[in-house]
Amino acid sequence: MSREVPIPKEEEILTQMKDWILKSVIGLNLCPFAKPTFQSNTIRYVISSSKTKKELLNHLESELKILKETDPLVTETTLLIHPNVLEDFLDQNDFLDDTDLLLNQMDLEGFIQIANFHPFFQFAGKKKDDITNFVGRAPFPTLHLLRENSISKIVDSHPNIDSIFQNNRKTLKKLGHEGWKKLWL
Repeated sequence: MSREVPIPKEEEILTQMKDWILKSVIGLNLCPFAKPTFQSNTIRYVISSSKTKKELLNHLESELKILKETDPLVTETTLLIHPNVLEDFLDQNDFLDDTDLLLNQMDLEGFIQIANFHPFFQFAGKKKDDITNFVGRAPFPTLHLLRENSISKIVDSHPNIDSIFQNNRKTLKKLGHEGWKKLWL
């Protein structure tokens, strides 16, 4: 599925992404670990001008190097936002195979993992309009670069990590489509 409206300028993209994080990721507590990172301003936001998968893969490689070499107190995580490529969710999902291969080639497996967010995010086996898909729906196609050791600390410190997924489903079902729309008014 392709974007039907023109791609906004970088300023607007950043505003929409930060608004999404504040209102849904933090506001709905979809990720209970996002708030401290957001508040400490250790999220690196990168808007890629890539227009092909190859260009995006090259940009990703650069961002992986930066994340690896940067102190987590400066940059804990990176959002690589790519509004000009992989507009179809299935294409982005397939692209994750390429990102895994790149992590392997760069010897970063076990150090960094990559998650994806997309305007048309859809869990396997769920209908397109299932409200639980919205847990992964960002305003723009985005690759989220996460430090494995940070994830491990979070998992180890959380009393029931599996409850996050269940809580997200309950939250979104309770909110419903109308509630989701109201978030953005």
